[in-house]
Parts: sequence; C-alpha cells; structure tokens
Amino acid sequence: MPLDVESKLLIVDDLPENLLALDALVRGPGRVVFQATSADAALALMLEHEFALAILDVQMPGMNGFELAEMMRSTERTRHIPIIFVSAAGRELDYAFRGYESGAVDFLQKPLDGYVVISKVNVFVDLHRHRKALKHEMDALAEAHRELERAVRMRDDFMSMVSHELRTPLNTLYLETQVRKLHLSRGNMAHFEADKLPAMIERDQRQIHNMVRLIDDMLDVTRLRSGTLSIQPRLFDLSALARGVVESLAQQAEAAGSTIQLIAPAPVEGAWDEFRIEQVLTNLLTNALRYGGGKPVTVEVSTAGSSATMTVSDQGMGIGAEDQERIFEQFERTDDSRKRASGLGLGLFITRQIVRAHGGEVQVRSTLGEGSRFTVSLPLRKA
Repeated sequence: MPLDVESKLLIVDDLPENLLALDALVRGPGRVVFQATSADAALALMLEHEFALAILDVQMPGMNGFELAEMMRSTERTRHIPIIFVSAAGRELDYAFRGYESGAVDFLQKPLDGYVVISKVNVFVDLHRHRKALKHEMDALAEAHRELERAVRMRDDFMSMVSHELRTPLNTLYLETQVRKLHLSRGNMAHFEADKLPAMIERDQRQIHNMVRLIDDMLDVTRLRSGTLSIQPRLFDLSALARGVVESLAQQAEAAGSTIQLIAPAPVEGAWDEFRIEQVLTNLLTNALRYGGGKPVTVEVSTAGSSATMTVSDQGMGIGAEDQERIFEQFERTDDSRKRASGLGLGLFITRQIVRAHGGEVQVRSTLGEGSRFTVSLPLRKA
C-alpha cells in the first residue's frame, strides 16, 4: 500500500452468531472490525469512527438495513461510507434492487460464500487505503505550496527590509559627500579644518559600521541556513571578553544616555569561539542600550555547575509574554521595537543559533514596562 492506513470495518446484524461468522471472514492485518446489533448502535459508532466499509443485514427489528442506509446517506459524515447489504430473503422480494436504490455498492445473499465476501471486502479496503494515501499526498502538496508561498513572501519582505535598512546609511553618506562637494566647489575650506574632521570621520564610520553589520548579519543567516557557520573553539576568559565588549560599547552607551555595569568578579575560562561569543554579547548589549530607555544596563558573568553564564539586564520597555519566543525567529520583531529602532530582526536569531552551536541555550525573562533579562548558558569545556 502507498500509505500504512488502518481500515475500520463495521458489521451490523441483530444475530450475534452472524456477527461472529462475518467478523472471522473480514478480519485481517491492518483492519479493525466493529460490531453492532442494531441500527442505533451502528449510528453511534459511525459518529465516533471513520469506516472504510459497512456491511448491513437487511432484516433487523426496529430500523432495518435499508432505513439505516437512507439515514447514512442523509448525513455528511456517513454518506460516503460504502455499504454492502446482506440478506437471507429470496430474490423474489427484489431486495437487491432496493439495496442499490438506497445507495449500496453491493448485495450478498445468505448463505455467504466466504471467498466472495473476502474478495469484495479486500477491494473496498484497498480503495479506502488508496483514497487515504491520495488525500495524504494532496495535503502534503498543499502544505508544500503554502510553505513555498510563505518563503516567497519572506524573501520579498527580506529584500524590502534590506533595501530600506541599507538605504538609510547610504543616503546619509551620499548627502554628506554632496555637502562636502558643494563646500569644495565654493572654496569653503573652513568646513574641512582640523577641529571639524574628527566629527566628520566619526559620522562616516558610524554609517559604514551600520552597513557592514547589516551585511554581516545577512551572511551569518546564509551560513546558518546552509549549516556552514564556522565555530572555532579556543581557551579564553569569558570575564575578560565581557570587559572588552563593555569598553568598546562605552561610547554607544553614552550616546543612549545609559551606563553599563559589569559584574565579573572572577575569571571564567572555557573553550568557545571567541569571535562568535563576542558577537552574542555585543548583540544582547546593543539591544539593551537600544530599548533600555536610557537606564543602566548590567552584564554579569559567572559559573553555575558545569556551565558558564552571561546575563544582560536592562530596565527598558520589556517584552510581552506572547513575543518572548517569537523574537528569536528570523525577521521577527515586536511592534514596539519596530517603532523605536530600525533593523532586520536577525540579531537574536543569530545569537540563539551561535549559542546552540556551542551546545548552550539563551533565554529571556521580561515584563512589559520593567525591562528584560537575557541569560546565555554555555557548557564549560576545555580546549
């Protein structure tokens, strides 16, 4: 069979000995047989299970087989179940014609020929399995189509975001060069005096750094998706790395009206990729300064059992509970973060993937309006 499907069969007869005999004939591997001694019991089972075939005795007290079939055909859930009628009545009663008229696919006379019963049941079980397999394949195709559409939308959104994010620093640099070109054409050299050059260079470097970071993020995502992100562990002190990152971001913290406090009372040595772990801490600290509302940010480095931990805490706008897992996905950002700062929504995705590549994990605890605390756990390993 194209798909391993369990087939459920329903046999309905008011005589237990007939049920027993029919059950023995139709039972087999991959089949589950249900028995009912009345039409009411059969209907109750049909509401609970999906049947590949129903074998109904015509002559039953109360609701007979024909009436049961008509009721099955009037209900969406049961109208597609194939029906085989079984009767001991003579052919002169024209039961076969009535059976087909009420929607049966076949009619069998008692005493039953075992070989005929088995052959007919096999046909309908096979049809049921093929139908299920086809539905499974159609569902899989539909899901693949939806995933493809989603991928195309993500690609288009990504290109739109990249274009927008790169345009901002490029436009700034372009305008700066146009202004300088204008000053040069007018012979206004005062604009290029020594006391003004440092600020001019710093503005250029900031815009270039923004573009480089965007490009690096895109390259990292490509590497992560293709499984080619390079991790090169070597022994270093995590506390010393944190001090270096905090010092390098001092100017950014000042521009944000914030300060960074480092708590790292002792060396924490382990074998990790120093460049990638620096990238992780820089991402977390940059976010804390960006969304921290100008309040102090704290970095803490310590050990806990067999793991090293880095925590970055801010007192800013916080993250809602419904967004705390989503922000680690590609291109995902909260609505508030979009309003406050630009970005592709890749930083936390890259952060989590780098940490997981080291066998660690990154988690967030946050309350709206009270700030966020990101904790990175890394296994302590020697080189």
